[in-house]
Amino acid sequence: MIRVLLADDHLLIREALVLLLETEDGIEVVADVGRGDEAVESALRLKPDIAVLDIDMPGLDGLAAAERLSRELPSCRPVIVTAHGRPGNLRRAMAAGVRGFLGKDAPGARLAEVVRQVAAGARYIDPQLAADALAAEECPLTPRELDTLRAAADGAPVSRIARGLGLSEGTVRNYLSAAVTKLGVDNRHAAVRAARDLGWL
Repeated sequence: MIRVLLADDHLLIREALVLLLETEDGIEVVADVGRGDEAVESALRLKPDIAVLDIDMPGLDGLAAAERLSRELPSCRPVIVTAHGRPGNLRRAMAAGVRGFLGKDAPGARLAEVVRQVAAGARYIDPQLAADALAAEECPLTPRELDTLRAAADGAPVSRIARGLGLSEGTVRNYLSAAVTKLGVDNRHAAVRAARDLGWL
């Protein structure tokens, strides 16, 4: 029996995925949660074989949850099911230890196939997303510029970003300015939007 944990913040989608998987022979849904931090806590407690995660969730996004699970519970293989199948998200997912990546527009039966493949030790990446990722440009931002943009995403002032990252305010301004220039936008808010749209944040 393949034991699966499901995490999606949209209750309707989560319940539909639970129903879909529970109709499959050899698959048991041991938990379904609506937050990324709950997914990690439940997985550490229940030790599922597979964690099916959405990317955009409160508490902890699906990629951060996948990274924690890969590190803290390597026997649990993360699978991302998302409406945000951008090339940057796919790259981040692979770096986080994700074993499967498919869009929410995939046929329902495909999820069960992917769960079985990943449980057997294989990887699954949606072929169109893989092709798009290979064709997409690399992120021009440094890890520190990305960290600074993430910290700026909620509109925090430079002083709070600097304190949170342990940097000087001047260094934060320099990182934000570099990100704005590299992305060819007018301000840090536009830089955050552009980086998110490309899947880099």
